[in-house]
Amino acid sequence: MVKVASVRFKTAGKVYYFDPDGLELSEGNHVIVETARGMEYGTLTADIKEVNEEEIVQPLKKIIRLADEKDAEVHAENQKKKQRAMALCQEKVDKHKLVMKLIDVEYTFDNSKIIFYFTADGRVDFRELVKDLAGVFKMRIELRQIGVRDEAKMMGGIGSCGKALCCHSWLPEFEPVSIKMAKVQNLSLNPTKISGICGRLMCCLKFENDVYNELKRGMPDIGERIKTEDGMALVVDCNILENKIKTRLILEEKSGDKPEKLSTDFYFYKKEKIRRVDSKRRKEKEEEIDPSLLEEIKELLED
Repeated sequence: MVKVASVRFKTAGKVYYFDPDGLELSEGNHVIVETARGMEYGTLTADIKEVNEEEIVQPLKKIIRLADEKDAEVHAENQKKKQRAMALCQEKVDKHKLVMKLIDVEYTFDNSKIIFYFTADGRVDFRELVKDLAGVFKMRIELRQIGVRDEAKMMGGIGSCGKALCCHSWLPEFEPVSIKMAKVQNLSLNPTKISGICGRLMCCLKFENDVYNELKRGMPDIGERIKTEDGMALVVDCNILENKIKTRLILEEKSGDKPEKLSTDFYFYKKEKIRRVDSKRRKEKEEEIDPSLLEEIKELLED
């Protein structure tokens, strides 16, 4: 086991492990650490803890020191300079007529580098732009192209639920989301209803997926015949959240050209009260997708 300090550099940012180097640290403390980008000002997300060596990437860099008031002032000053940096960069982008959208800017703590984040539909030749920016800021310049998910994470916004975006407020890393998750949750496959403001599949589909899969276990498929306390029945619908199976009783089995006769009334059962009797377990059937939506759904899956 190795003692580590969990450090985050921005709200809802990824957590990195550092060697506390014997310092007395606790959750909420601000620290100065050395990263691949240079010196950075971070915040501890938890008290010092022990983790398995397999969970860390060696060599583990040490925390340089606990941040003091002067360090906090430098960090605050760097935050204030962002607006001016964005305005100057946008001016240069317009000058070079580059098709790119500036999203955010970051100063490293020691002011050795400034990083501009942008989105664009394709590759952008920004070599001349970098030269101009270096002449203005007199420091190393880095331009980093990001995707639409990262854009939403940086800029924030309000989701369809009415709350702040998860990726901006607390979600440290994106996890894979698939159309199958929407189908398990009985959601419409209309891209406008299952995508977030970034235009990609909503992250919350992943949050609820495990619960739906657990609740769905043992549930029959629609169209399956089951045995109930009232006799054989045909499943017409399943409410996973309420653990309720909607059926019609089979009054007469199909015989020759004579179709089976079903009850006009619906009967409801809990999954614990029914027994699945099909000799061959039905394979999960993929719901047919409207061909006109296929291309839109493919775009949602592309990050």
